[in-house]
Amino acid sequence: MTHDLVILGAGPAGASAAITAAELGLRAVVLDEQQNAGGQVWRAPSGVETPGDDGARLRDRLRVSGVTRAFGRRVWLAERGFTVSALGPDGAEDYRAPALIVAAGAHERHVPVPGWTLPGMIGLAAATILLKSQHILPGRRVVVAGVGPLLLLVAAEILRGGGEVAAVIDANRRRDWFATPLALLSRPDLAGRGAGWVTRLLRAGVPILSRHALRRIEGTDGVTRVFAGPIDADGTQIAGPERAFDCDALCMGYGLQSSTEVTRLLGARHAYQARGWAPVTTAEQLTSVRGLYACGDGAGVQGVAAAPLRGQIAAIAAARDMGRLSASEAENRLVVLQARLGRAARFGEAMARLATPPPNLVPSIPAETIVCRCERLSRADLDAAITQGAVTVNDLKSATRCGMGPCGGRMCEYAAAGLIGARTGRTPEQIGQSTARPPLRPVALQALAGSFDYDSLPMIEPAPL
Repeated sequence: MTHDLVILGAGPAGASAAITAAELGLRAVVLDEQQNAGGQVWRAPSGVETPGDDGARLRDRLRVSGVTRAFGRRVWLAERGFTVSALGPDGAEDYRAPALIVAAGAHERHVPVPGWTLPGMIGLAAATILLKSQHILPGRRVVVAGVGPLLLLVAAEILRGGGEVAAVIDANRRRDWFATPLALLSRPDLAGRGAGWVTRLLRAGVPILSRHALRRIEGTDGVTRVFAGPIDADGTQIAGPERAFDCDALCMGYGLQSSTEVTRLLGARHAYQARGWAPVTTAEQLTSVRGLYACGDGAGVQGVAAAPLRGQIAAIAAARDMGRLSASEAENRLVVLQARLGRAARFGEAMARLATPPPNLVPSIPAETIVCRCERLSRADLDAAITQGAVTVNDLKSATRCGMGPCGGRMCEYAAAGLIGARTGRTPEQIGQSTARPPLRPVALQALAGSFDYDSLPMIEPAPL
């Protein structure tokens, strides 16, 4: 299928890019693995949708835009030119266009602790899916731990759903939340929503442990108790009483990092920013690869307020670069959007800073703790390989298979890179990212191969001896 523009991801950035592209007369297709638009933050509920909220409005606009919506597609390959290969309800599909916008969003950052592989431990972002989309509690008595605004959101939503929050364990200090007052004032509506979450927790008598981190998780067939202790500003464990909390679930997360698999696979240049790796883009969201644009949190985490604006900017730039919009008209539109983006990004970046774990949390991981869940590799396993010369993420991957499981490194690469840095003193730029390779997501070989008759396959004559 050939289009003017392919857009990967139908969250706030990707869907906004698609709507804008259609308004500019481009034949656009937007692909997403989910069954509807909205992404993580505006995920469509499983039941009746609340009319008029941000997600519902976005889905309504996309529905009437004329954009081809290819939902339920798992993208496993992207090639320059551009060709995007996906698995859909009817099997393998290819989408072609001279321009590609990647709005892949972000995934959770994890810091392993002993016991984090037990059933009942889920990420904060996964918990929001259960709570917002499925209206399911992660447990009846839950501990919420990590850093960032999702801590408060998840804890407040558990209370609203009728569950009990045993404790909120926050690696930040309380005053860290008020360190950027100008950023908070730039979005008083969102700041007020966060204040409402805190109020709900305090009224319910939920213990909020600031400047604390998890020490270990206990249980046999699932989480039954967690232990937390104090840390200093860098995340190093310090002397002080441990607190134990009985629970049947733990929601844990340490912020978000950009999903860069597609842009890495296509050879775009990436740089390590303050909060993780992201593709290098111009102010118009263009990467170092001609015709390839990246927007939303997949191009650096700036939050939901900034994402739609970045999507619109990418679509306008693509239309201009394809000669479908004059340079002067594009400039007029971009100036307005970029001014709005500056204001929106200020708040999002402040929240992203709050959701960045202290640097010494990873070096504090005990030796026996599983770091790579897919390959069952402990910190001791990785440390041994680092000592023997594995000084980049790719070195470690080759030496131990860390990051080669079904998650493709999304669960373990942050911690693995941190362990290399702690042991060698190398910078994130020197440690690097893992090489992206297809398939970008696990796919069944049978689905790619389709149906065929072995007897009909052409057989190559054997080479003469």
